[in-house]
Amino acid sequence: MKMTINEWQAKVDTWIRSYGVRYFDEMTNTLVLTEEVGEFARLIARHYGEQSFKNANDAERAPELIREELADIFFVLTCLANQMGIDITEILERNLLKKTTRDATRHLDNTKLHPEE
Repeated sequence: MKMTINEWQAKVDTWIRSYGVRYFDEMTNTLVLTEEVGEFARLIARHYGEQSFKNANDAERAPELIREELADIFFVLTCLANQMGIDITEILERNLLKKTTRDATRHLDNTKLHPEE
């Protein structure tokens, strides 16, 4: 089922009020976000980097586990946005406009990004 970001924010809010009792405070959610990003980073280090998994099952499930961690990160980010009254769609649109204006030619002109021709 596809949904807009605004629908997602509303769905998370409903879930929190139905199952989570209430939002954790902003500091706690920020620390939870840091924990989730760390779990994601651990998986990336093992799946794409030079570290190895402790067990073969995690190695086989790495793509699935990475997706789950990304979802956990987005969930906590959504909780933070909801509790601070931030419309994610609005801030993403403004952020992309800022990047487009600021970086209009920056990456196109970066010779490090273009293979030698």
